[in-house]
Amino acid sequence: MKTPLLHWIFTLGLLLIFQSSYAQQYITIKGRVINADNSEPIPYASIKVVGAAKEIGASSNDKGEYTLSIPSTYQKIRISSVGFDSEEYPVSTEKEQYIRVMLFPANTIEEVVVKAPKRAKYSNKNNPAVELIRKVVEHREQNRLTGQKFAEFDQYEKISLGLSNLNDKFKNRKVFKKYQFLFEEADSVKEGGNYVLPAYMEEKFSKVYYRKDPNAKKQYILAERKAEFDPKFVDNDGLSTYFNRLYDEVEIYDNNINILTNQFLSPIANSAPTFYRFYITDTVKNKDETLVELSFFPRNKNDLLFKGKLYVTLDGNYAVKAAEMTVADEINLNFVRDLDIQLGFSKTNDNKYYLTKSSLGIDFALTGKGKGIKGKRVVLIDKYQNGMQRPDSIYNVPDQFVVIPEEAPEQKEESYWATLRPEPLSRSESIIYNNIDSLQKMPSFRTFMDLSALILSGYKQAGPVEIGPVNTFYSYNPIEGFRLRVGGRTTEQLSKRFYVEGYGAYGFEDKKWKYFAAATYSLNNKSIYKFPQHYVRVSASYDTKIPGQNLEFVQEDNVLLSFKRGENKSYLYNEVYRVDYKVEFSNNLSMNAGLGMWKQTPAGVLQFALPQDDGSLMPINNLNSTEFNVGIRYAPHEEFYQGKLYRTPIFNKYPILNFNYTAGIKDLFGGEHNYHNFSLGVFKRFYLSQLGYADVNVDGTYIAGSNLPFPVLNIHRANQTYAYQLQSYNLMNFMEFISDHHASINVQYYMNGFIFNKIPLLNKLKLREVFSFKGVYGGLRDENNPSYNPDVYAWQTNGDGDRMSFTFGNEPYMEASAGVANIFKVLRVDVVKRLNYLDNPNAPEWGIRARIKFDF
Repeated sequence: MKTPLLHWIFTLGLLLIFQSSYAQQYITIKGRVINADNSEPIPYASIKVVGAAKEIGASSNDKGEYTLSIPSTYQKIRISSVGFDSEEYPVSTEKEQYIRVMLFPANTIEEVVVKAPKRAKYSNKNNPAVELIRKVVEHREQNRLTGQKFAEFDQYEKISLGLSNLNDKFKNRKVFKKYQFLFEEADSVKEGGNYVLPAYMEEKFSKVYYRKDPNAKKQYILAERKAEFDPKFVDNDGLSTYFNRLYDEVEIYDNNINILTNQFLSPIANSAPTFYRFYITDTVKNKDETLVELSFFPRNKNDLLFKGKLYVTLDGNYAVKAAEMTVADEINLNFVRDLDIQLGFSKTNDNKYYLTKSSLGIDFALTGKGKGIKGKRVVLIDKYQNGMQRPDSIYNVPDQFVVIPEEAPEQKEESYWATLRPEPLSRSESIIYNNIDSLQKMPSFRTFMDLSALILSGYKQAGPVEIGPVNTFYSYNPIEGFRLRVGGRTTEQLSKRFYVEGYGAYGFEDKKWKYFAAATYSLNNKSIYKFPQHYVRVSASYDTKIPGQNLEFVQEDNVLLSFKRGENKSYLYNEVYRVDYKVEFSNNLSMNAGLGMWKQTPAGVLQFALPQDDGSLMPINNLNSTEFNVGIRYAPHEEFYQGKLYRTPIFNKYPILNFNYTAGIKDLFGGEHNYHNFSLGVFKRFYLSQLGYADVNVDGTYIAGSNLPFPVLNIHRANQTYAYQLQSYNLMNFMEFISDHHASINVQYYMNGFIFNKIPLLNKLKLREVFSFKGVYGGLRDENNPSYNPDVYAWQTNGDGDRMSFTFGNEPYMEASAGVANIFKVLRVDVVKRLNYLDNPNAPEWGIRARIKFDF
């Protein structure tokens, strides 16, 4: 026992000595650079360590202030700026020191005192920095990956996140008594006197193959691991997808660089000289090459632009050898407190440049000094080869990302990953995996996750079942009165293949029970809530429904939607029995098919009635339909977060296509009508660089058949709640427009503060503009129009006996809105105007609608 004990004492002593020496190894220098003639600050001055083998330095900010951390072995720093003589200052051995720097303008004559001229107005004309950046743009294609015919390399990626800006007061709270192992006091974890609490980590090692013609880039993922939470509470794959989208790869040679939900203009974009100011601030020489340090800044600090430095080669390639970029504090990035990008490039033997390291760090927080989430994505490229052609089978696989299916057991071992990483993990990163594993075993942490899942998803864990969603337990509508509901579903704890879900509800006004029950069998031995889905479902339900209301991401009996404008008395009792089949493929193509029996019974002021010769109406008790449907959906490269009820999409630049066909079958299981419903829809997000982005939906339907009652036709999506609905018409009344053919367009345009950012005082609020336009046009053929055919159900009337349902006339229905988003960082409020059909009963011309919307 003595030998191991002495060994650990000796090792601990060495660690303490190392930590003590490490703490003294660096000194921090703070100061200010000013003009010696007029004491004005000199922005963007370069501060470099004299004698350092590897460049160590910093730049002064707009106020001339700088901070630099250097090893204590160096004794001198050099300060320089264009138009001033360089100066060298000695560095003392104090751990923290302040050095005020005075630079003298170059070529001044001390004997003559002349009034200082005003600084020349910045201009692109005859500006050597602009001429240089234009050379970089001119050579851009040859210096990027797409400039090579063939290339291949090893790629290592890591994403790490932690809770940031945590102080000792937070750490020492009683509630964290059992969690002190998370607050490891190491220099790599504790920053600026505050703690960064490691919370998430993932790594990926891949082999990447690129071919220019025909174009293909395939990433074969050979190994990956991540710190996973209990899948009962968290969609780990969705979380990984979301983090990868937040911390996307930075491609400086693109015109626009995607950061979060925004596009930033690259400093080497074609139009960069129009939006950026460029300055040559230094020349860096090493044994292999000479680089020009090119500093750049936004002309307007409120635009979505970068500031930083480029290091450009002077070997005739005009390639970017390195880049350091951040953003101005004034821009509208919502929750982002800090952003830092570091890029490094190397040159091959045949004079081609390639990315070797990319680092993107983002610190999210509600306030500038509050607690937040700090994360970093690092991509390291090794063993780069260009010009090597591989067999077509390597490039022709259907997906960009190819995961090697059989994960070797050793992939979970740290020793295995140590052989893959081009550089080791930091101290804070290396402890994340163990910390997450330890957290999962703590009862208090599992209770916290259980409560969090209840708040965020609405479901309460109860062993092999979940009870919820809780926001539907109570609601109100004029037909059912007060409505109570309780429901739940089974989880993977009970079975991974077989799932049961359902609910029961009771209305105290109509005194009727409602229900829903479904049994689902997974055909691929995966959870039905995981991609790719492949299952068969059998369901039965009896419940109320408002014709034409189709909400997004919420249940119709959500308590918050109990309040509606205008008359709200047109309801159906729907009794539905269905069998459904769905299959998703790895390329994001999905197909579904189903067979259902549907019995609709009118309620409230809604009525099914046939006109009689004497002008009276003959009531119809209910309508029976038997439908077969098939659908195809294609969403290239789609990503999403899988929640308890819905998939939350993470949109990209690719369109999403939907096609559906439904056939009504007469005399099958009591079906009363034959019809064929064809529908096609396309969604596309358009990124507009500095002008934000626009979401565009275009869709249309055609229903073939005659003598068809309105419940099987298009009852266009109306919204009488006070919540802004993206896909519904927010000033259209329920059941107001009915058609058997239509085409529609829906445009949501988010300017991301392009206008507001330029308005003084208003720009401090970080508000964002949003505009929308919605239009739909169609009609009813005579054989399905109650005005011309007495064999179909009569037009609907409201509680006052006025006609409330119509088809379209000579113009489309249109509405538009202008709104303010990012109110308190989460709220969007729109003023909506209905542009026509204002003579229809109870048609509102104006309305104010609100929506919760999270953006970065």
